[in-house]
Amino acid sequence: MAIVTTIRKVNDDLIKRAQKIADFLKIKYVPRDKAGISKLKERYNTDIVLVVKQDSLILDLPEGEMFFHPNMAQVRVKRLRYGGNDNMLDAMQVEKGMRILDCTLGFAADAIISSYGVGEKGKVVGLEINPLISLVVKEGLKTYLPTNYDLKSAMDNIEVINQDYLSYLKAQLDNSFDIVYFDPMFRHALLDSKNLSPLRQLADNDPVSLEAINEAKRVAKYRVVFKENSRSLEFARLGFEKICGGKYAPIHYGVIELNKDL
Repeated sequence: MAIVTTIRKVNDDLIKRAQKIADFLKIKYVPRDKAGISKLKERYNTDIVLVVKQDSLILDLPEGEMFFHPNMAQVRVKRLRYGGNDNMLDAMQVEKGMRILDCTLGFAADAIISSYGVGEKGKVVGLEINPLISLVVKEGLKTYLPTNYDLKSAMDNIEVINQDYLSYLKAQLDNSFDIVYFDPMFRHALLDSKNLSPLRQLADNDPVSLEAINEAKRVAKYRVVFKENSRSLEFARLGFEKICGGKYAPIHYGVIELNKDL
């Protein structure tokens, strides 16, 4: 079980915030008392500590720290601003004003790009099954201050929901989103994705089911898009016949087209 604590330099407001977060997550709050994180892990027999700072949250995990940062989304938005393309947006065929459901939010890099693509009149809903990741990302999207308006606007237009995608999809009406997107943990991780190792400890590593894809096909008005390792057999297993991505690209996108006459 995870615990919640604060940074060493603490005040009453920060303590109250940490206690409120612990209550929300239904996990234990422990005073920092100047102890090191490793000492707290040993004392409370846990590998996961959520550290509350004044303006951010940090997850301290066995394989490293995790905190919200737009990372490559910054680079991708900059490229789009200067007229470049983005392989994910190309596969999704995103248009301004669309509603997109991101079933596997993670740390929201792809959701930020989707949000940039749909613009201020569109909407991105991101689902994250892990409550710790969900909270860190939800808070980060609110408090992180990027250097340009476009990135900030994209971050502001993402709604984060802590729920598994299958139950959420089942509760939606037909054609309630324009695009449904999946970016699950790859069945075979890429060698250069070591920065995702801490995330893998908390993420849902189960393969996407055919049931979930069928629900996505009902909920999506135009297409279902699935991101995976380019050599993955998941595309074939789940019925994605249209594959987008360069011949030598490490990542491909499977696309199921729907309602082509609409």
